[in-house]
Amino acid sequence: MTAATTVAPGDTATGATLDTAEALDVRPVAGHIGAEIHGVDLSRELTDYEVTAIREALHRHKVVFFRGQDIGHAEQVTFSRRFGEVTPSHPYDDEAPEGFPQILAVDSRKYERRFGRKKYSYDNKWHTDVTALINPPAGTILRAHLVPEQGGDTQWTNLVAAYEALPEPLRRLADGLRAEHRFGGRHPQWAEDSSYARKTRENPLVTEHPVVRVHPVTGERALFVTPGFTSRIVGVSPAQSDRLLDLFFAQITDPAFTVRFRWAPGSVAFWDNRATAHLAPTDLDHLDVTRVLYRTTLEGDVPVGPDGRESISLAGAFFRGEK
Repeated sequence: MTAATTVAPGDTATGATLDTAEALDVRPVAGHIGAEIHGVDLSRELTDYEVTAIREALHRHKVVFFRGQDIGHAEQVTFSRRFGEVTPSHPYDDEAPEGFPQILAVDSRKYERRFGRKKYSYDNKWHTDVTALINPPAGTILRAHLVPEQGGDTQWTNLVAAYEALPEPLRRLADGLRAEHRFGGRHPQWAEDSSYARKTRENPLVTEHPVVRVHPVTGERALFVTPGFTSRIVGVSPAQSDRLLDLFFAQITDPAFTVRFRWAPGSVAFWDNRATAHLAPTDLDHLDVTRVLYRTTLEGDVPVGPDGRESISLAGAFFRGEK
């Protein structure tokens, strides 16, 4: 088990001037990914030290969790702004809470209205948020409001660890590949006549990304493909594409690289969207429960592969944050 670490004033690993006597307690929770952060109150303005310490923990652990945070929409947006430009809620969302266009409601009642059946996410497949964009979000913050007493956990996987665990010949192969990303990936889970299908047809978002993405801060390489968005490998036959994607999808969803989080009201998860994928719950459809969480995202950069080539937009514009 990895021991908890305390990020304290004077810790040169943060690379910043620290301006508070308080220390953050960072407790890793899985072998490759995830840490709980204690000793910070997200309802108040964060100090520069706290921002630096949280950002460092995020880059190291890929997703960080906060418990018992009594915050609402305004505090979530304020917290998010300390880490980057906050984007609108979602390219296809038209139901943001009044006065908070940055907030996406992950609400089971909304999905049931939209899809005509009980759902707890628009697409229950492993995915990195909105990689159909030319600049997918750099980070995502998700806050629990109403959660069931049983079930409803979210899982994350470390795409850097998944890449590094590939045999060296497969890493070399992946380094040179490109892939197309679109909503739903190879097999969208919504009906062709649904409102969501119409939105994706009328305003398509499609991007060619490198299969391996170089993280702009840490320099780490991540296996940047997921079932929720990656539709095909570019430059190979459909059959070859399917085989390669099956191999890479199996790698990123290996339980060894994952962490599972049990939500409670006031729980907050903050993940590096450039180095992780996540899975919405798949164990609630038979239960009569309501699940409501609220999401914000941070404006992202254009992914770059090991060869220095940037992603290419095939349809759709940049997704910009607030100015």
